[in-house]
Amino acid sequence: MFEFLTLKSEAFGLDISDLSLKIIKLKRKRKFLGLASFNKAEIKPGIIENIEIKDEEALANIIKEAISKVEGEKIKTKYVVASLPEEKAFLQVIQMPLMKEEELKKAVYFEAENYIPLPIEEVYLDFQIVKPIFNHLDHLDVLIAAMPKKIVDSYISCLKKAGLVPKVLEVESQAIARALIKNEVIPFPLLLIDLEATRTSFIMFSGYSLRFTASIPVSSQKFTGAISKVLKVDLKEAEKLKIKYGLREKHQLKTENSTKKEIGRGKIFEAIAPLLRDLIEQIKTYLVYYRTHVHHEHLPVDAKEVEKIFLCGKGANLKGLSDFLSLELKIPVELGNPWVNILPEPLKEVPELPFETSLGYTTALGLALRGVQPTQGGGLVALGEKASRVMIAPTKASP
Repeated sequence: MFEFLTLKSEAFGLDISDLSLKIIKLKRKRKFLGLASFNKAEIKPGIIENIEIKDEEALANIIKEAISKVEGEKIKTKYVVASLPEEKAFLQVIQMPLMKEEELKKAVYFEAENYIPLPIEEVYLDFQIVKPIFNHLDHLDVLIAAMPKKIVDSYISCLKKAGLVPKVLEVESQAIARALIKNEVIPFPLLLIDLEATRTSFIMFSGYSLRFTASIPVSSQKFTGAISKVLKVDLKEAEKLKIKYGLREKHQLKTENSTKKEIGRGKIFEAIAPLLRDLIEQIKTYLVYYRTHVHHEHLPVDAKEVEKIFLCGKGANLKGLSDFLSLELKIPVELGNPWVNILPEPLKEVPELPFETSLGYTTALGLALRGVQPTQGGGLVALGEKASRVMIAPTKASP
């Protein structure tokens, strides 16, 4: 992997999605790290549409206000590690002959044109060599990734309007993997599932690298909408019921005439069952896809199947979901720990951010880790507008 000059100033993490943003600033505490600052803010519909920024000024103002109102220590640095939408990124693991780095750089750029569905001059492109966790290679496995310049440049422009200096821009999946995987290496295939407000992302990781990601429209908001429709309550009440009871327990619900009726797992489960079935089928599809593309992994012979699934994102807090997925998929499913590379074991939370809340900050925590440990992890780096550094994480290989 090429060595680039890095800015030495620490940076905070800024996770930007269609409808919200989250801020995390970490600080060093002896051998470990601690939480310095955090905040979240809503983004009104229309400011970002289909991952494209439509109103840079409005978004910049929201970012500035959120930074000024962080809880904890005041953020003094202007350097930021911000997220990029992975839906527009492209990923492919390719094999290249053994060669020197300078030769590899030229060869990869030439080879990449065969895989990226956009003109090479319209994207930021970079690569990293994927280290084998098992077996010496007689070739190089190279992960190439690209992001349209139009998308990247708009995010850089918006951050600069907010008075920030973009130190690194990184696709969400890279940040999530950094947050959830201990030391960013694992000897078996692991699936990370990020359940957010407007979509769910699948992130396959093995060895030292992401392998592919994909996103589907099943989301936490859709769960709430389905519950609202079936139980005939408003969205606010449906959200409360979803959070409080999930898939497990019986409860009583007041009707319009103040009588009470018992609503058990049957009703809530019935409300979101079609969405759960879709989620299960999509997961199975990508597990099969992974299995048929495992020849690039260079893992031990007995480590070819996905052995575990980690859930993260705000939607991961749905009670009973991990047990349900584990039963249906016959794979252990558990909530990921976004503090695993921050706090000493076995801690999974700090007083300011309880564990359940911090699951929604997973991407921001991963970005913040990159901000205080600029050499940690092997992301894909490209030069953005006016030499701003852009880290484009491995993201997409559709089945």
